[in-house]
Amino acid sequence: MKSTSIKQFIRFVIVGGGATLIHYGIYLVLGLYIGNNIAYTIGYGISFVFNFIVSNYFTFNTTPTKSGGFKFLCAHGFNYLLQIGLLNIYISMGIGREIAPFFVYAICVPVNFILVKKALKRT
Repeated sequence: MKSTSIKQFIRFVIVGGGATLIHYGIYLVLGLYIGNNIAYTIGYGISFVFNFIVSNYFTFNTTPTKSGGFKFLCAHGFNYLLQIGLLNIYISMGIGREIAPFFVYAICVPVNFILVKKALKRT
């Protein structure tokens, strides 16, 4: 990996860690009152907004654009579908709702890095 890519990945992990904490916290709290899928989706949506803004300015040092926003939305749309699918698979396998997201994140974070980097890359 090039030095720039390594730095971007480190910043991505920092930003992603923050977004993940936001997402997971909302999921845990709302999951006490509403279904897992709805709680997961609301948490994902809120963390998405945070992630878009901070990924542009901090991770990839880009300015948000409509085009980049659309690509970011598509990348995260794919990532969301992958995450919600895996979450349901893990829960149906008997993994607790509190722990299942960590298995999901282990698969989806590297996939998301590649997709988001391509989405926000200046063309």
